[in-house]
Amino acid sequence: MNGKVLLVDDEQHITRNLEKVIPWSMLGLEVTGTAKNGVEALELLRAEPADLILCDIRMPVMDGLELVRQIRERGMACDVIMLSGYQDFSYTRSAIQYGVKDYILKPIPYDELTGVIARVMSEQRNKRQQIKEEQRKLDRMIDLANEKILYDVLMDYTDITPDNWLMAGQEQLLGEPQYTLLVLDIDAGSADARDWREWPDKERKIWNFAVCNVLRETLQLDGLHHAVIQMRDGEWCVLIRGQKAAESGDGSPEARELQVNQWADMLLASVRKNAKLQLHAGIYDKMTAMNKLSSAYKTVQRGMQLSTESVPIAVYGSEFAGGFDPGRTLWDIAERLIGAMKRGDAAGVDTEQRRLAEQLHKAGGSAEGRLKPMLHFLALHLMRELKEADLLQREQEEAMWRKMDLHFGVKDLFAAIRQASSEGVARSTDKRKHSERQLNDAKQFMDRHLFRDLSVEEAATYVGLSTSHFSLLFKQTYGETFIEYITRQRMEKAKALLLETMKSVALIAKEVGYAERRYFTKVFMKYAGQNPTDYRMAVQGGGSLLTVHEESEDEH
Repeated sequence: MNGKVLLVDDEQHITRNLEKVIPWSMLGLEVTGTAKNGVEALELLRAEPADLILCDIRMPVMDGLELVRQIRERGMACDVIMLSGYQDFSYTRSAIQYGVKDYILKPIPYDELTGVIARVMSEQRNKRQQIKEEQRKLDRMIDLANEKILYDVLMDYTDITPDNWLMAGQEQLLGEPQYTLLVLDIDAGSADARDWREWPDKERKIWNFAVCNVLRETLQLDGLHHAVIQMRDGEWCVLIRGQKAAESGDGSPEARELQVNQWADMLLASVRKNAKLQLHAGIYDKMTAMNKLSSAYKTVQRGMQLSTESVPIAVYGSEFAGGFDPGRTLWDIAERLIGAMKRGDAAGVDTEQRRLAEQLHKAGGSAEGRLKPMLHFLALHLMRELKEADLLQREQEEAMWRKMDLHFGVKDLFAAIRQASSEGVARSTDKRKHSERQLNDAKQFMDRHLFRDLSVEEAATYVGLSTSHFSLLFKQTYGETFIEYITRQRMEKAKALLLETMKSVALIAKEVGYAERRYFTKVFMKYAGQNPTDYRMAVQGGGSLLTVHEESEDEH
């Protein structure tokens, strides 16, 4: 697309010559208008912005210097080349003051002017490309930060309210449907997954990381604004955000479902091709707001675990809830059972085991036919959760898989669940004191590495815990999530540096782990109620040349 040029001169023969003599098309430009003075030029600019203005200095009504001053005051993004028959240094000085790109004396040397235009437009294109690249980096940085926050949102570990300072700049979006939610999962009980179950933990971690990258690259190539969050070993939540997710076909629910199914099929095919493993996908049936993501994720996860149909892609939503009964009741029991185990609550585990037994007793003779498949899936879910919480030793896991592969009856399934949950709570209780030491070590590790990008996976691995179990323990122990803690520590360190030093805001941002100054400023403003420069001036009781310069940067 050609750039737009406006010619401004009260001598019409000059504007005509400029239109004819300068090779505009070769320069990637087109003349979109001419004006006889500054007032006419401003009217044209309001109707159609220009990329470049060639402007005489002396004109009636409004001269060129006043026109440039008005353009700068109004924040119009265009470059200006001045044309003048006067060799007066005061004109040149004023032109420089207003950021004029060059100053050409009349009679106009057209070859020289053509070279000046080419140089100015090359600089403009380079600047746009640089801004585009910086914005791309900023968007990716925000996406990665959001992925860390979104994990806590999906797990319901954090409060999603406008008052949460981690939601910097997103308050108006919390209740707005903007996410398409997909869950991709390995069918852990299938024959296809037997090789995966036998892999050592280190190999599984590498594979999990590889699948995350495959999913991200596939979505990026398709131009989708996305987040990919690993929820547990062999399970990922994919969130596709923005207008492209909402606009599909003719806008009907059927057309949207077709579009989302195509995305799911694309992701499954990419994982098959690049990671050599078969996954299946669950889709939430409608666009979801951030403050509803946790319930939507649980709905899809529950649907996938309790489904007796082996299909690669399935859709779940609130209207399917009735189809889960009595499976939904069993699922709720299983969720409470898992929660009690992770807390080391032996009484709670006993209570849920009794409730599960009561449900099986109520089902009577129909339990074998109706509840056995659901109980089988619950046992698989229980095993995976125990594994994530580091409450299932490798030998126990292998023994459980051998039993599960035999597809034994309801009584045996219930016995396996009872045994696994009892051993899990006992192991959880034993690990409590050890976990306190692990979390203390993790906090010290996090505090030492505030200066760089630090993931919850890295902190969890450092103390030998799975990501999900580490996140749960951290929240239970300290009352805040990993990302809330580490961001708060960074903000407090930034406040101290702003108070005690004269380091630039950009340098302080880097020292507390933010490579992009604008993102740091965004989070700091939400946390402290002021941008970093204003905060420094307030706490130091005055300003400096440095802070005055930075104030203008903070505003952009």
